[in-house]
Amino acid sequence: MCRAGAIVRQVLDRLGEMIAPGVTTLELDQEAEKLCKAAGAECLFKGVPGMRGAGPFPGSICASVNEQVVHGIPSDRKILDGDIVSVDFGVKLDGWCGDSAETYAVGEIDASTQDLIDVTREVLALAIEMCEPGQKWSCIAKAMQQYVQTRHMSVVEEFVGHGIGKDMHEDPKVPNFPSRELKSRDIILREGMVLAIEPMVNLGSPGVKAEPDGWTIRTKDGKPSAHFEHTVAIVAGGVKVLTSGCD
Repeated sequence: MCRAGAIVRQVLDRLGEMIAPGVTTLELDQEAEKLCKAAGAECLFKGVPGMRGAGPFPGSICASVNEQVVHGIPSDRKILDGDIVSVDFGVKLDGWCGDSAETYAVGEIDASTQDLIDVTREVLALAIEMCEPGQKWSCIAKAMQQYVQTRHMSVVEEFVGHGIGKDMHEDPKVPNFPSRELKSRDIILREGMVLAIEPMVNLGSPGVKAEPDGWTIRTKDGKPSAHFEHTVAIVAGGVKVLTSGCD
């Protein structure tokens, strides 16, 4: 899974270099697929069955711009100065998966949107830092939501992280917020467990809705959203991030 994660990291780093005004999200998608195939891996997202009447996902990446939260379909849409672009990407290599996401600022963005990116990155780091064998996920989820709320932003609740291994989505579901359900059926972290932790944070209210394509999810209030994700393994004494170029 480290090797799969290394490919994901390589691709996201390359896309981060490419993202600029005038570049289309389809160009990002094509580069990601090219690099993935060159590494001998399979793009995880392409062909995933749709919901709400949507067809299979057509892209190798999810590219979500500004108020789009997740699952944005790559297209001929040109990225503009002042946009933010959330890119989610995953691969399968030799039967094992890696999955990560990052939000990129394009040119000059306003201060509140930069704060949004910073807070979302920071809350992912907070969650990872708290991971260790024996830790209750409910404690981590509570800390994540509290951190976001102290910055007057909101955590998306309709979409959560997940277990990951030989399949992209495995048990357990890994929410970024506390709930009665989580408290009653808590996740106790243990060595060997691998999770995709992925906070999605809105600058405004937490509400989201689907766009007409049936895939793209956007904020109800039209305010921007950011998304960061890492695949992490729980190990003796702490955690190992598998999508940051681990050994």
